[in-house]
Amino acid sequence: MATDMSIFMQFLRSMLLPLPGVTEKMCFDDPAFYVNNKIFTNVKLKNELLALHTVEREKWMAVDPHTFFITDHYLNYKYMLIRLETVSPDDLKTLLITAYLARATKKLIKEYEALRKNERN
Repeated sequence: MATDMSIFMQFLRSMLLPLPGVTEKMCFDDPAFYVNNKIFTNVKLKNELLALHTVEREKWMAVDPHTFFITDHYLNYKYMLIRLETVSPDDLKTLLITAYLARATKKLIKEYEALRKNERN
């Protein structure tokens, strides 16, 4: 994926902000996306990385440890880091939606599913 950060931020905003309940706020000087007042992803602008909430990080890190990894800081958290320069757009979309759904309320998930159904019709 291209790492022009302004293009990447535009991509993230266009994909995530239409999701029910998603807001964007700053987190330690970097943009972050929240649902249900819980952070599910934040951008590490300086390093061109994305920190993403996931319960499947071992699976992703085993597949591509260069793209998906953690630092000591994330050992005790359900997050992994993603290199924006090497992640595929399809994998990134899957991971973002999965992170959103893991943090959203049941009500927001129902709204999301209704939006998806309307998009298909």
